Amino acid sequence: MELRNLCAEEDRWRALSSWGPEPPAPPGTSWRALMRRALRLAGRAARMGEVPVGALVVDSEGNVLSSAHNETESLRDPTAHAEVLALRRASAVVGNHRLGGSVLVVTLEPCLMCAGALREARVSGVVFGASDARAGAVCSCLEGLDYARTGGAPWSYGGVEAEDCARLLRAFFRERR
Repeated sequence: MELRNLCAEEDRWRALSSWGPEPPAPPGTSWRALMRRALRLAGRAARMGEVPVGALVVDSEGNVLSSAHNETESLRDPTAHAEVLALRRASAVVGNHRLGGSVLVVTLEPCLMCAGALREARVSGVVFGASDARAGAVCSCLEGLDYARTGGAPWSYGGVEAEDCARLLRAFFRERR
């Protein structure tokens, strides 16, 4: 049996428009401003040779609890996705692995591993930039935040600064192929 990707590389990261009503951002900031911060982290990852994904965990007052970018190559750790690292750091800051009331802002739709970590951390919401047609587990391939019989699911809102997020990913992989 031959396995193949069903989606061309240039179509993998998509800049879909936002859907549904925009959830209110924490006081004193906006989702766009927070995503621009995450994009700067993603750019740092790209310069280090890491897949350019950046993430922030923000509390309900708008304080950034943690920030991270992908470090799978440098740490030689397949779980060192930006989302997981940001959740670990935020948990250390608050002294609890439960991050209720917080929101993860990330430049790329989380994969299934990260969606599971977000559920376990009990974040209130997830805001993402580009969608991922091959591995996205919020809405593109799977609905990993919404699996049944596991309690309340975090809300999600995608498409924030999506074109810039997708452009950064496309450029990174174009350079390497």
